[in-house]
Amino acid sequence: MGKATGFLEVRREKQPARPVTMRVRDWEEVYLPYGTEALRAQTSRCMDCGIPFCHQGCPLGNLIPDWNDLVYRDRWQAAIDRLHATNNFPEWTGRLCPAPCEGSCVLGINDSPVTIKAAEAAIVERAFDEGWIVAKPPARRTGKRVAVVGSGPAGLAAAAQLYQAGHRVTVFERADRIGGLLRYGIPEFKLEKRWLDRRLALMKEEGVVFRTGCHVGVDRTADDVLANFDAVVLAGGATQPRDLPVPGRNLAGIHFAMEYLPQQNRRCEGDDIPQDQFITAEGKHVVIIGGGDTGADCLGTVHRQGARSVTQLELLSRPPDTRVASNPWPLWPNIFRVSSAHEEGGERFFSISTQQFRGDEQGRVTALEVAGVETTFVDGRPSFTPVAGSEFQLEADLVLLAMGFLGPERSDMLAQFDVRMTERGTVWRDQNWMTSRPGVFTAGDMQRGQSLIVWAIAEGRSCARGVDAFLMGTSELPAPLS
Repeated sequence: MGKATGFLEVRREKQPARPVTMRVRDWEEVYLPYGTEALRAQTSRCMDCGIPFCHQGCPLGNLIPDWNDLVYRDRWQAAIDRLHATNNFPEWTGRLCPAPCEGSCVLGINDSPVTIKAAEAAIVERAFDEGWIVAKPPARRTGKRVAVVGSGPAGLAAAAQLYQAGHRVTVFERADRIGGLLRYGIPEFKLEKRWLDRRLALMKEEGVVFRTGCHVGVDRTADDVLANFDAVVLAGGATQPRDLPVPGRNLAGIHFAMEYLPQQNRRCEGDDIPQDQFITAEGKHVVIIGGGDTGADCLGTVHRQGARSVTQLELLSRPPDTRVASNPWPLWPNIFRVSSAHEEGGERFFSISTQQFRGDEQGRVTALEVAGVETTFVDGRPSFTPVAGSEFQLEADLVLLAMGFLGPERSDMLAQFDVRMTERGTVWRDQNWMTSRPGVFTAGDMQRGQSLIVWAIAEGRSCARGVDAFLMGTSELPAPLS
């Protein structure tokens, strides 16, 4: 425990951020690092609890009190060793994870929790700056070959772990660049892609092979992959978007979030997208349907493109400002949150349902007809009933649907691998992460459903252990999840 009285003497400080007026003019990251002494003060608040519930909150089982103590003691190299022991990519989780560990922090019972996420990002950036993070090829080779299909965080974590176990690993990605949703779903202002490219360069140097523009099931059959590899990991994500089947849905100007966000990311990468194909919010009245992380990603992007106005709609009711009795610590606090994108502007409406879209003679959307809803719960599941007399209209030139994802695409790939599916529409797997097809494994959103980056990395690591044990009879790889 770095400082026994730190949690009594130091208050939580919000992570520094660039001014709104500055950051909405570019695509650079919003948040700034703490100064070294400020961060040491923040980590001194960690109480090194007898039972550290932050471990319970973190799917990776990050050794949080250890590296908080090490940062406070100015032992940064030991801190990155502790961090890498459980997390392959802390520079991504330190920027993107919603920090369920902080929701479980014991200090959060009656005070603000420790700034765990910011410390994580600071440790890994210090380690890169000092040159402590370098390529480390495995000490031995097994002669086994593993194919990983999908290059999001789950696939990359599985690939990194399997390569360190001594297997030859090839990652197949249908897009033109590696990264999955990290590359084309997460906006640049949340994760500058240089941080992604930096880690990928290390993996390439170590020997992981990446094959872009290869759509398994289309460009290369499942039988071909199975014939050339000893095991396969399916980590294609949950990319089937939830639609909104109401009158007027077919009007032009209504797009899924994942039609909209990748285009801007491609522009930030330097790609040339023809103007007549580019979906832009510039000068438009924009309505975003969906109040989650994807909706916030759309919101920040809309601000930077120069929208005339932006409104975000959420079907659920507004969360309370503080925990309620039914949501006690250490559960994830279901409270009202303001992201960096919300700080930048726009209106938010809760308990709102879209009844239909209106359009002009050219078939373009011009407005939404919406109504307030009353939420009731039956067997724990919400039901939404429109409130009579609450109807109103919203002007819209661009509508973005950000209502989540239903699971993996029902693609030729899954049909060719002939894997069993669950009632939820995800890929079934056993306790060793193997699908119903021997030698074929799965991890991440493809088997879990839409979730968090920290879950994807944890599952990729656990899946790698299952693959390693299948190939070698036993495995020394860690297994954060069963």
